[in-house]
Amino acid sequence: METAGIIALLFFLIFVTLATVATVRTVRAVKRQVAKGTAQARRVVEDNRIRARRYTMTGTAGELAKLRLELRTSIDSTTRALEEGRTTDASLSEAAALLARLDDHARVLDGELRLLEREPDRGRVTARLPDLTERTRRITHSADTLRWAAQDRARHFADDDLAALGRDIAIEAGALRHWEDPPGKPGPEPWGRAQLGTPGD
Repeated sequence: METAGIIALLFFLIFVTLATVATVRTVRAVKRQVAKGTAQARRVVEDNRIRARRYTMTGTAGELAKLRLELRTSIDSTTRALEEGRTTDASLSEAAALLARLDDHARVLDGELRLLEREPDRGRVTARLPDLTERTRRITHSADTLRWAAQDRARHFADDDLAALGRDIAIEAGALRHWEDPPGKPGPEPWGRAQLGTPGD
């Protein structure tokens, strides 16, 4: 009787432990989703703000907004292209790793650009614009190169698959049209004879 009680207690403790672990994991997953959603919402708001500054501000403020918008657009477009491509092409993992390193540089540059938006010394901002423009160009060119290469790779494989499919269909179509009887096999009776029968039947 005492042994049965101990076993029941052990089962109860195991159940409580598993329930606790499941609850903790669920809470963490929910927190991650909420944090991700909050970050995405914040990013959308900031992107819209930058876009508005790009088209409403003039001078150095407008140039800074233009650089930030170009930087974010290039990195985000390449990220989406590689994420979609990796679902069917695992070889894009290396490209994704390179993009992650490039994104680190883009974040640093975006932070500098954001700080300069609040810089009261317009002369200092103007003096730094050529260097910032060149860094932006180098990062966006690298990101665009990765994206274009991934797009070309996907198109190449799609063309190869379509060509192979066309060959298979041509072979199958030829086989379907090959209705000639083998040598020695009697052909079908003429329709009229089969229907009316021969005299004397």
